[in-house]
Amino acid sequence: MAEQKSTNIKWHHGKVTKDDRKQLLKQRGIILWLTGLSGAGKSTIAVELEHALLENGHHAYVLDGDNIRHGLNKNLGFSPEDRGENIRRIGEVAKLFCDANLITITAFISPYRQDRDNVRAIQRVGEFIEVFVKCPIDVCEARDTKGLYKKARTGEIKEFTGISAPYEEPINPEIILDTSKIALEECVKTILGYLEERGYITFD
Repeated sequence: MAEQKSTNIKWHHGKVTKDDRKQLLKQRGIILWLTGLSGAGKSTIAVELEHALLENGHHAYVLDGDNIRHGLNKNLGFSPEDRGENIRRIGEVAKLFCDANLITITAFISPYRQDRDNVRAIQRVGEFIEVFVKCPIDVCEARDTKGLYKKARTGEIKEFTGISAPYEEPINPEIILDTSKIALEECVKTILGYLEERGYITFD
């Protein structure tokens, strides 16, 4: 975990509580952490899930790996250390979004188990749902519209997950979506069903 360098600081509480937001938004804040190889379908699922939630009157927002690296994490590369810091920052941002009672959907490779576990550890119990977007690497390569796998195999891209850098699969994810076997619509339906069954959302 990152060292605390700031001193003489305190957490400031507002007048609006999380319970107030729950009543207003008619949902429970949650973090849906989509993890998997590049090309597995994380971003595609995240975008469709966000749209489905908003269509049903729920407030959701996607934090996407590439998008975050354009701004907040533009100073980070892909070394193990930078990957760890990338995920740590996203975990803290997701925690704030969750506190605002948003359904926060993250789409990050997040290849290291410990980094994902660290994010889970800073959330309240029941507010972190790990979604393993599972897909064989050959299928991911076949889908690779940006040609990243080809560049990785020729050495043009260094430290590429699944080729020259490891991916540690989740051990006990709450949800597994094998995108080589089930369609996008079914993936979204599975997540929505999980959220509804456990009372995170309701449908009118």
